[in-house]
Amino acid sequence: MDIFLIIIALFIMVLGIIGSFLPVLPGPLTSWVGLLVVHFTDSIPMDKSFLIITLAIALFIWLLDYIIPAIGTKRFGGTRYGMIGTTIGLIVGLIAPIPEGIIIGPFVGALLGELINKSDSKTATRAAFGSFIGFLTSTFIKFVVAAIYLGLYMGIVWDYRATLFHL
Repeated sequence: MDIFLIIIALFIMVLGIIGSFLPVLPGPLTSWVGLLVVHFTDSIPMDKSFLIITLAIALFIWLLDYIIPAIGTKRFGGTRYGMIGTTIGLIVGLIAPIPEGIIIGPFVGALLGELINKSDSKTATRAAFGSFIGFLTSTFIKFVVAAIYLGLYMGIVWDYRATLFHL
Protein backbone atom coordinates (compact mmCIF):
# COMPACT_ATOMS: atom_id res chain seq x y z
CA MET A 1 0.00 0.00 0.00
CA ASP A 2 2.89 2.37 0.76
CA ILE A 3 4.27 2.04 -2.78
CA PHE A 4 0.82 2.84 -4.18
CA LEU A 5 0.59 5.98 -2.02
CA ILE A 6 4.10 7.04 -3.04
CA ILE A 7 3.15 6.70 -6.72
CA ILE A 8 -0.12 8.61 -6.18
CA ALA A 9 1.79 11.33 -4.31
CA LEU A 10 4.29 11.62 -7.18
CA PHE A 11 1.42 11.95 -9.65
CA ILE A 12 -0.13 14.71 -7.52
CA MET A 13 3.27 16.45 -7.23
CA VAL A 14 3.61 16.47 -11.03
CA LEU A 15 0.07 17.86 -11.28
CA GLY A 16 1.19 20.60 -8.91
CA ILE A 17 4.06 21.52 -11.21
CA ILE A 18 1.66 21.60 -14.17
CA GLY A 19 -0.84 23.57 -12.08
CA SER A 20 1.76 26.30 -11.66
CA PHE A 21 1.16 27.16 -15.31
CA LEU A 22 -2.52 26.28 -15.67
CA PRO A 23 -5.18 28.34 -13.94
CA VAL A 24 -7.39 25.31 -13.35
CA LEU A 25 -5.11 23.77 -10.71
CA PRO A 26 -3.57 25.69 -7.81
CA GLY A 27 0.02 24.45 -8.22
CA PRO A 28 1.51 24.75 -4.72
CA LEU A 29 -1.70 23.59 -3.02
CA THR A 30 -1.86 20.56 -5.29
CA SER A 31 1.78 19.79 -4.55
CA TRP A 32 1.04 20.10 -0.85
CA VAL A 33 -1.67 17.45 -1.19
CA GLY A 34 1.07 15.21 -2.62
CA LEU A 35 3.18 15.85 0.50
CA LEU A 36 0.16 15.02 2.65
CA VAL A 37 -0.39 11.71 0.83
CA VAL A 38 3.25 10.75 1.47
CA HIS A 39 2.68 11.17 5.20
CA PHE A 40 -0.26 8.76 5.10
CA THR A 41 2.08 5.86 4.40
CA ASP A 42 2.87 3.49 7.25
CA SER A 43 6.61 3.82 6.64
CA ILE A 44 6.83 7.61 6.92
CA PRO A 45 5.84 9.23 10.21
CA MET A 46 3.35 12.09 10.17
CA ASP A 47 5.21 15.36 10.73
CA LYS A 48 2.41 17.78 11.60
CA SER A 49 4.60 20.85 11.96
CA PHE A 50 6.14 20.22 8.51
CA LEU A 51 2.69 19.82 6.98
CA ILE A 52 1.31 22.93 8.70
CA ILE A 53 4.25 25.09 7.59
CA THR A 54 4.13 23.86 4.00
CA LEU A 55 0.33 24.34 3.93
CA ALA A 56 0.69 27.90 5.22
CA ILE A 57 3.23 28.64 2.48
CA ALA A 58 1.00 27.08 -0.19
CA LEU A 59 -2.01 29.10 0.99
CA PHE A 60 0.06 32.29 1.08
CA ILE A 61 1.26 31.71 -2.50
CA TRP A 62 -2.30 30.93 -3.58
CA LEU A 63 -3.45 34.29 -2.18
CA LEU A 64 -0.50 36.10 -3.76
CA ASP A 65 -1.51 34.65 -7.10
CA TYR A 66 -4.57 36.92 -7.02
CA ILE A 67 -2.75 39.97 -5.63
CA ILE A 68 0.51 40.12 -7.63
CA PRO A 69 -1.08 41.08 -11.01
CA ALA A 70 -2.82 44.00 -9.31
CA ILE A 71 0.47 45.05 -7.69
CA GLY A 72 2.14 44.90 -11.11
CA THR A 73 -0.55 47.15 -12.50
CA LYS A 74 -0.02 49.70 -9.73
CA ARG A 75 3.79 49.52 -10.07
CA PHE A 76 3.60 50.43 -13.75
CA GLY A 77 1.50 53.53 -13.14
CA GLY A 78 -1.96 52.05 -12.98
CA THR A 79 -4.68 53.49 -10.81
CA ARG A 80 -7.21 51.83 -8.58
CA TYR A 81 -9.40 51.38 -11.65
CA GLY A 82 -6.60 49.45 -13.35
CA MET A 83 -6.12 47.25 -10.29
CA ILE A 84 -9.84 46.53 -10.10
CA GLY A 85 -9.86 45.86 -13.84
CA THR A 86 -6.94 43.46 -13.43
CA THR A 87 -8.78 41.51 -10.75
CA ILE A 88 -12.03 41.40 -12.72
CA GLY A 89 -10.10 40.46 -15.88
CA LEU A 90 -8.36 37.64 -14.01
CA ILE A 91 -11.68 36.24 -12.80
CA VAL A 92 -13.28 36.59 -16.25
CA GLY A 93 -10.16 35.07 -17.84
CA LEU A 94 -10.45 32.07 -15.53
CA ILE A 95 -14.06 31.32 -16.39
CA ALA A 96 -14.23 32.55 -19.99
CA PRO A 97 -13.88 29.80 -22.58
CA ILE A 98 -11.23 31.70 -24.52
CA PRO A 99 -7.72 30.39 -25.12
CA GLU A 100 -5.14 31.94 -22.79
CA GLY A 101 -7.90 33.77 -20.90
CA ILE A 102 -5.76 33.78 -17.76
CA ILE A 103 -3.15 35.85 -19.62
CA ILE A 104 -5.46 38.00 -21.71
CA GLY A 105 -7.98 38.69 -18.94
CA PRO A 106 -5.76 40.67 -16.53
CA PHE A 107 -4.18 42.59 -19.42
CA VAL A 108 -7.50 43.57 -20.99
CA GLY A 109 -9.07 44.23 -17.57
CA ALA A 110 -6.29 46.64 -16.59
CA LEU A 111 -6.45 48.32 -19.99
CA LEU A 112 -10.22 48.80 -19.80
CA GLY A 113 -10.06 49.92 -16.17
CA GLU A 114 -7.54 52.60 -17.03
CA LEU A 115 -9.46 53.70 -20.11
CA ILE A 116 -12.66 53.95 -18.03
CA ASN A 117 -10.66 56.10 -15.61
CA LYS A 118 -9.99 58.41 -18.57
CA SER A 119 -6.28 57.59 -18.65
CA ASP A 120 -4.52 58.12 -21.94
CA SER A 121 -3.86 55.01 -24.02
CA LYS A 122 -0.13 55.07 -23.22
CA THR A 123 -0.74 54.97 -19.46
CA ALA A 124 -3.44 52.35 -19.89
CA THR A 125 -1.17 50.15 -22.01
CA ARG A 126 1.69 50.50 -19.53
CA ALA A 127 -0.62 49.49 -16.65
CA ALA A 128 -1.84 46.50 -18.67
CA PHE A 129 1.77 45.52 -19.32
CA GLY A 130 2.39 45.73 -15.57
CA SER A 131 -0.50 43.34 -15.06
CA PHE A 132 1.07 40.90 -17.50
CA ILE A 133 4.44 41.16 -15.72
CA GLY A 134 2.62 40.52 -12.43
CA PHE A 135 1.03 37.42 -13.93
CA LEU A 136 4.42 36.11 -15.10
CA THR A 137 5.91 36.81 -11.67
CA SER A 138 3.09 34.98 -9.95
CA THR A 139 3.47 31.98 -12.27
CA PHE A 140 7.21 31.85 -11.61
CA ILE A 141 6.71 31.95 -7.83
CA LYS A 142 4.12 29.16 -8.00
CA PHE A 143 6.46 27.05 -10.12
CA VAL A 144 9.37 27.55 -7.71
CA VAL A 145 7.27 26.57 -4.68
CA ALA A 146 5.83 23.51 -6.45
CA ALA A 147 9.35 22.48 -7.52
CA ILE A 148 10.61 22.88 -3.94
CA TYR A 149 7.74 20.70 -2.72
CA LEU A 150 8.70 18.09 -5.31
CA GLY A 151 12.27 18.25 -3.99
CA LEU A 152 10.98 17.80 -0.43
CA TYR A 153 8.94 14.81 -1.62
CA MET A 154 12.00 13.23 -3.22
CA GLY A 155 14.06 13.89 -0.09
CA ILE A 156 11.45 12.27 2.16
CA VAL A 157 11.13 9.23 -0.10
CA TRP A 158 14.93 8.95 -0.28
CA ASP A 159 15.30 9.19 3.51
CA TYR A 160 12.74 6.44 4.10
CA ARG A 161 13.62 4.29 1.07
CA ALA A 162 14.78 1.36 3.21
CA THR A 163 11.46 1.06 5.04
CA LEU A 164 9.36 1.92 1.98
CA PHE A 165 10.99 -0.60 -0.31
CA HIS A 166 12.01 -3.09 2.40
CA LEU A 167 15.71 -2.91 1.54
